[in-house]
Amino acid sequence: MIGDMSAMFSKMIGTLAVILVISAFIGGSDILSKFIKTDKKWKYSIIFGVLGGIFGIYGNISGFDLNGAVISVRDIGPMLAGFTGGPLGGFIAGIIAGVHRLTMGGITAQACVVATCSIGLICGAVSIKWNKAVVKPYFAFLLSVVMEAFHLCVVLVMVKPFETALGIVRQIAFPFVAVNALGFVMMITIITYTEKQRNLTIERSRLQSELEVANVIQHSLLPLINEDYPGCDGLEVSASMEAAKEVGGDFYDVFFVDQSHLVFVIGDVSGKGIPAAMFMASSKITLQNCIRDIPKLSDAVQTANNVLCARNDAEMFVTLWVGVLDLNSGMLNFVSAGHNPPVLLRNNKAEYLKFKNGFVLAGMEGAVYKEHSVQLERGDTLYLYTDGVTEAEDKNHNLFGEERLLACFENRSGSAPAEIIENVKGSIEKFINGNSQFDDLTMLCFNWKK
Repeated sequence: MIGDMSAMFSKMIGTLAVILVISAFIGGSDILSKFIKTDKKWKYSIIFGVLGGIFGIYGNISGFDLNGAVISVRDIGPMLAGFTGGPLGGFIAGIIAGVHRLTMGGITAQACVVATCSIGLICGAVSIKWNKAVVKPYFAFLLSVVMEAFHLCVVLVMVKPFETALGIVRQIAFPFVAVNALGFVMMITIITYTEKQRNLTIERSRLQSELEVANVIQHSLLPLINEDYPGCDGLEVSASMEAAKEVGGDFYDVFFVDQSHLVFVIGDVSGKGIPAAMFMASSKITLQNCIRDIPKLSDAVQTANNVLCARNDAEMFVTLWVGVLDLNSGMLNFVSAGHNPPVLLRNNKAEYLKFKNGFVLAGMEGAVYKEHSVQLERGDTLYLYTDGVTEAEDKNHNLFGEERLLACFENRSGSAPAEIIENVKGSIEKFINGNSQFDDLTMLCFNWKK
């Protein structure tokens, strides 16, 4: 008796293992999602029915013969088909597995046909009415226990003489119910888990594609600085922006107010990712409109600040440096709203252009901003940047810092803005020594040649 029980367990579990591997493949495919979304579900019900029937046949073939009764995990096939393909799928699987069982003969053959077909139909009906509940392990376990108990009851009713049927049921009840119930729970768990993982992978891929498009859109919002733009005699301009993520909150801008006044802007929105990028776009457009409409720079910045505060439900803010260059005289008027001081390179000497800083933009409505000015001389270079430059970290969490940044400008008075930017990038890369980029790196540099 103990030997028969051990052999029965071993054979049923071995069969179950093969079925579970196949279930993992089903869960990793898109069959389930197609069944849920399509209007022609009957096609997939047939597919699931045939597949469940094949599982049932495999269970029959690999089953354990006990006094003319085939003890197997056959019922898992129709149960799975009912769960995935509804009543139609469950019934088809039951018919296929049941007919095959009938051809094998034995005292319980007819009872198994009735039980297997009924189990497929019942599981299909249950999956339609309680679809979300079926995927829960405890519900799947209770359902499968009830189905296998039902199967044994059918055997007791249909197999004659009753004493023989009762003897078979007593001998197989525990392993039969236990293995089938646990097997069905494991199968449901594997399929639903792999289906979720596959959907997560698809969702990640979709989000990655959207982020890549967002990156393209974000860069398209920035001015394309080249030989033709801004195209001013006596002025050379270069810029660079590298987001720490696919999209970032840093930005720069270069645009004309009129034929003789060119505006330079660099900003850094709090936060990173898509929210920062969206607020960046709003800040850039708002500031540009205010500067073009309001003659005095400090008033324009104050108006932009009030506009951004009024619709700042996300409670984000922007550090900003904006300057208006008179292309005839070289006079540069500027306002700083909590931003890093620019580097002024004059006669091979670099120093920070430090003035009293204003409050960040979108941080407090009614904030007042002071306008400053500096007269540029022939050969002067002004380098603007965001805090991602000075706060770049090496693996020991040391910051690149302001001193190292100034050192990048030694003997660089004759260098073009693009060369200066590349030199700073190279110094940062050497300093961080392979450490990941934590913050956006944005730089805007121009050289006054008049």
